[in-house]
Amino acid sequence: MEGNNGPEALLSQEFFDAHLSPLGWQQVGNLRKRVEASGLTQKIDLVITSPLLRTLQTAVGVFGGDGESQTDGIDAHPSLTATATVNCPPIIAVELCRERLGVHPCDKRRSISEYHSLFPAIDFKLIESEDDKLWKADAREPFEEVTARGMEFMKWLWTRQEKEIAVVSHGIFLQQTLNALLNDCQTSPNQELCPRSASTNYIFNNFLFFYLLLLQIQS
Repeated sequence: MEGNNGPEALLSQEFFDAHLSPLGWQQVGNLRKRVEASGLTQKIDLVITSPLLRTLQTAVGVFGGDGESQTDGIDAHPSLTATATVNCPPIIAVELCRERLGVHPCDKRRSISEYHSLFPAIDFKLIESEDDKLWKADAREPFEEVTARGMEFMKWLWTRQEKEIAVVSHGIFLQQTLNALLNDCQTSPNQELCPRSASTNYIFNNFLFFYLLLLQIQS
């Protein structure tokens, strides 16, 4: 939200691995109610989240189960923290769906050990490095590379056996990925990215729907 006051705010170390704002927590609570009311809580087989603090908080806040809460010292919402594993789908962290990398400290992640202590219900086994080796202080990831990473993520997503998957990610990453996916599926029937061509529009529209919902959550 500080970025609305000017792009220079995004360079501040104060916002390293930015957490959800109070407004963001309110939006998470509202979205959780919508997901529960729609019956999606029972339908979703897997939640995939970017391994940044704000998306981890969102994934647990929206899709986490019932159980005892804890506070973690990083502006956690006490009723929406990460200990619960009852009545919820598994949540796994995947590096491929991170926000655009580099320069902005808010897009640099913490160590996996620290995340483990904050989010014991999330599976971090797919994260290969303890520390963030992808983020560069002096180079912003080109949009073309964000798109390529997004398409790699989509190819990996198609290999999953689960039928209903929720993805918690970021605005720039989702925008680049969805634009590329739509263009690819409209211009040529790419069987690798669109193997279920009859339902591609349905899948894309649902993906876009949740993108629009989650995009509003503020860090």
